[in-house]
Amino acid sequence: MKIVGVEARTYIVPVELPRFPEPLRSDCFAVLIHTDEGITGYGFTHRMNGAACRETVDRQIAPYLEGKDPFATERIWDELFWKFNQRRMTGVWTAAMSAVDIALWDIKGKALGMPVYRLLGDYSDEITAYCTFGMLEYSRDVLAELAAGLVATGWDKLKMKVCVEDSKNIPEDAARVRAVREAVGEGVEVMMDANHLFSPMEALELARMCEPYDVKWFEEPLYGNDIEDLKKLRASTTINIAAGQQEGMRWRHRDLIAGGAVDIAQPDVVFTGGFTEGVKVAHLAQAFNVPVATHGWPHMNMHLSGAISNAWRLEYHLEPAGLAGHLFKNPPVPESGILRIPDKPGLGLEFDEEGMRPHLVT
Repeated sequence: MKIVGVEARTYIVPVELPRFPEPLRSDCFAVLIHTDEGITGYGFTHRMNGAACRETVDRQIAPYLEGKDPFATERIWDELFWKFNQRRMTGVWTAAMSAVDIALWDIKGKALGMPVYRLLGDYSDEITAYCTFGMLEYSRDVLAELAAGLVATGWDKLKMKVCVEDSKNIPEDAARVRAVREAVGEGVEVMMDANHLFSPMEALELARMCEPYDVKWFEEPLYGNDIEDLKKLRASTTINIAAGQQEGMRWRHRDLIAGGAVDIAQPDVVFTGGFTEGVKVAHLAQAFNVPVATHGWPHMNMHLSGAISNAWRLEYHLEPAGLAGHLFKNPPVPESGILRIPDKPGLGLEFDEEGMRPHLVT
């Protein structure tokens, strides 16, 4: 089998979120890799500069891939890295490479008639999921109302954003966490995510104020995932520290995990370099007895989670989950907090070509 064509596309998709006044414009970058045997692989990333990703694939990666064996995922990843990114730059290159690698594994799974997670490790087809729902745009009362509603539908693990008013109102952040805890009661996991927007002093103040509310983890609390500051924060609070969701490639994850900066590793295959790199990060975490809570897009990360024994949680974020509802026909949805990976070849997802056509950015 040989690669005979590569397409790079960008989309902007309107995603409806609960109680938002208008749809959120969610960006998506897609790679389609065609083979001489009629199999097409699909790979995706999002929340990245789609125009730059498209140029990277069109001008650099696609010409290299022509004529290559799509089964050679490890060799292709390594050669592309040394040819185009030997200084380990993250961001656009790792996002573009993630989509390419995911598409190659989709081809491999389709050709062999197996889901990707089985090729990667085949640990479990059932993944424990949590729901990210609590956006900064919501008021305290709306947060509590939505949290209670999700619990009523079967969710028992919920994550909310913190860092309101650009980190200038720590007491209000704590009050919002308290409101969610009171709304859901005991027995429901509550997590908070700062998207690396706090200084060390601010993060520590919020952590200590929220310790009485039984917060399961504090995600990416500090500027730039600074490793030394994360270590100090981790040693100063009883709340678990999680990070790594937008880190590119194994080396940054190595520093977070081996450096003792995190209790929970959070690789995301749409940012870290695809499945080929995501498995390396997961195994690195396993060597340090660190659980993995994959971040972001559930329908890509479910295959990494299903492949490894230290998968602990899968994020079901309402934005990328809503995006998937446009991209794919009938993507899987968690039931009572469990996401079951489809027993279908490759990603197990059917790309909705016609439905996505109006959202294509030319």
